[in-house]
Amino acid sequence: MELPPRERPQPEVWTEARVAEWKATGERPVIAVWTAAQLASFLDYVRGDTLYALWWLIALRGLRRGEAAGLRWVDIDLHEGQLSVVRQRTTAGYDVHEGPPKSAASRRQVALDKHTVQVLRQQRERQQQRRARRLGAGMVCHDSGYVFTSPDGLPLHPGYLTQRLRLLVDRAGLPPIRLHDLRHGAASLAHSANADIKTIQHQLGHANIRVTADIYTTVLPPAARKVARKATRPDEHPGRKPHARASDG
Repeated sequence: MELPPRERPQPEVWTEARVAEWKATGERPVIAVWTAAQLASFLDYVRGDTLYALWWLIALRGLRRGEAAGLRWVDIDLHEGQLSVVRQRTTAGYDVHEGPPKSAASRRQVALDKHTVQVLRQQRERQQQRRARRLGAGMVCHDSGYVFTSPDGLPLHPGYLTQRLRLLVDRAGLPPIRLHDLRHGAASLAHSANADIKTIQHQLGHANIRVTADIYTTVLPPAARKVARKATRPDEHPGRKPHARASDG
């Protein structure tokens, strides 16, 4: 028996109209993407959160939940501005399993800009300070080597990240998104910044470029308006002669 292909839901941006409909009806897209302004508002709200660097990496560099949970300091070169994805922490029920990334393509190098490097340096400093405080108070604190840990120094359960994000989004008063939706947003932002699809595919660790093109890139409103404006004003295109415009009268 041959089953028909399953229709994949497409990401939808939280425009003002869509937010208003959600508030009125409670209905939300299956895959929702924040606008750049909404993401900036969220990152500003969680600036003091102990997992700020994790939200930053997923939202702007497109790491998967399991990849962020399994990230270790040995995988990050802050001097060269590079992060290596070599493992992930996934769940089966409540049990956590640590192993290689999702696919061969998922094992990748992710470039880090100066701001991201600074965010990670601050994360390492806060982690070291917390460990020193606990040890000074006679409390247990493991030196596990993971970038994101619980107060006792052990790696976080991936499920906790999902619950924590849901709570923070609600407190920030922003329209709801899933943790994986931040990854969609990272692709959309990279696309809006004129990154080519192949570069975005490598950044996200997709084995198939069609997945990147068809599912993970949503044209954000400012970029869509820019394209629409250029399409209706051919005189703005380089190499074309200006056309006379009809007067407003």
